[in-house]
Amino acid sequence: MEKQFIKPDFSNNIVNISATIAAYLGCPNDKPTLPELKEALERDPKNIIFLILDGMGVHPLEKNLPRDSFFRTHTRRVLTSVFPSTTTNATTTFLTNKYPMEHGWFGWSLYFEELKRAVDIYLESDSQTGEPIEKGYVKRRLPIEPYYRQAKTDRTVRVAVPSYWDHGDAHRHVCNTPEELFSCLGEICNIAGKQFVYAYCGEPDSTMHRFGVTSEEARKVIEGLEEGAENLLRGARDTLLIVTADHGQVDIGGRIELYRDEELTSLLAWPPFLEARAAAFKVKEGCKEAFRALFTQKYGADFTLFETEDLIRAQYFGACPANEHAKLLADYIAVGKTDKIMALTPLSHPFKGHHTSLTEEMQVPLILASSPPM
Repeated sequence: MEKQFIKPDFSNNIVNISATIAAYLGCPNDKPTLPELKEALERDPKNIIFLILDGMGVHPLEKNLPRDSFFRTHTRRVLTSVFPSTTTNATTTFLTNKYPMEHGWFGWSLYFEELKRAVDIYLESDSQTGEPIEKGYVKRRLPIEPYYRQAKTDRTVRVAVPSYWDHGDAHRHVCNTPEELFSCLGEICNIAGKQFVYAYCGEPDSTMHRFGVTSEEARKVIEGLEEGAENLLRGARDTLLIVTADHGQVDIGGRIELYRDEELTSLLAWPPFLEARAAAFKVKEGCKEAFRALFTQKYGADFTLFETEDLIRAQYFGACPANEHAKLLADYIAVGKTDKIMALTPLSHPFKGHHTSLTEEMQVPLILASSPPM
């Protein structure tokens, strides 16, 4: 069944969470802020915890938790994610307080013309072969600077993150499981002085990829995350907990092995890349009309093909003009409108739950909850 597309709204978007926190911490900010969050921050609690639960969008919450649950009753607003709705893009937006067009970390796989290869940018490996590329290349090519480094505040700024997440922060707490994370956050809240914590957890995204959004495994993980958040606030006085997600997920009902389609890929200047529900294509000179016709004929029932320039002009990648990052998106982007994914390389995973498109995975909650003052 064809799903409705949800365009990023950059006045009601995940970037506006970072903008609001940045403004509160005294960092430079040029993005709109969220009044509900601004009001909660201005109460000036001892502890402010900003917690990103990967994949825990509105759709997974509604499928796995009752209406009267802690997370759902404390949801103050439904926000849009960025596009593509994927972790590389969204968490970099959170971290930098920049639009995707400003930071360039658009998706899992980006094609760098100077390397003549697509690269899985988190893994720093060739998207087609899995071979490692030069270590540190991606961050040199697309530098990341966390906005909170420019904070002018009396708060100690900390991060609580998995071991693979490292941006050189002075106060970094490594937490590789949800249990470790909530335990660590509780300990931080008991440290003397005001604290701001930027926290990230890779669940429930990981479990939903493996088992699906509506699986029993996903339900248990989401219930566990909710219980961890409630228990944290019970034990931490004068604490504001801000919970959101980078994106949601949907259950996957089919897989198209696009990399096997020699007729279509023969029209490309390089192999398809970006994301499984937002695939990007660089087409050979003189082949655009043939490519559009063939793609629509074969895959138009499940994917809508857009010219990348049209999406940029319509501000799908940020309320800002195009820059040098635009060429990383190539000529066309095919956006999933049903429950199918595309396998872009032989290394593509057969996920049961996925995201990256413009359907339900674009909606995430802004959850605000506080514990009483000291």
